[in-house]
Amino acid sequence: MSGQQGMGDGFLTTTLDAITNWGRANSIWPMPMGLSCCAIEMMAMAGPRYDIARFGAEVFRFSPRQSDLMIVAGTVTYKMATVVKKIWDQMPEPKWCIAMGACSSSGGMFRSYPVVQGIDQFLPVDVYVPGCPPRPDAVIHAVMEIQEKIKRQKDSFQDSFLAEDDAPQVRQPESPKEKEKLTVSE
Repeated sequence: MSGQQGMGDGFLTTTLDAITNWGRANSIWPMPMGLSCCAIEMMAMAGPRYDIARFGAEVFRFSPRQSDLMIVAGTVTYKMATVVKKIWDQMPEPKWCIAMGACSSSGGMFRSYPVVQGIDQFLPVDVYVPGCPPRPDAVIHAVMEIQEKIKRQKDSFQDSFLAEDDAPQVRQPESPKEKEKLTVSE
């Protein structure tokens, strides 16, 4: 029986899940992937007029290993898609993704061979933000949707701290002689 099966859905684990999810939801560190004109609106979102800091997402990290939310803003070409995917793979779990604007959501007005027709072809997108470019308050609403999604997660405490690989392993004796050595005689 693993540690996860033994815990169940008791008071302690559900309370720890709520605390863990509250901390994650209120301290999102976005990784800005500003690839085109939508990046200007993303910068405005971080400014004093819209103030995303009040939602706990003011710390834009340009290192994928310190981020948990990727905001893909703008047109993604096939050449750039491999770079975006590589950066996504470097982000630690749990991680979320926002497709900001028409170009990252569906290719936008660019129906040509070098443009990816939506980043959901190579990334799991959690929230789509429509617009060309979308207003900063729409992106803030998307961040709030991510926060609600994080708060609804189940077993986040168990996934984080009680992974099956981390459970203590009991070594079984392989031969009868080893069994004799492990038995306690009085």
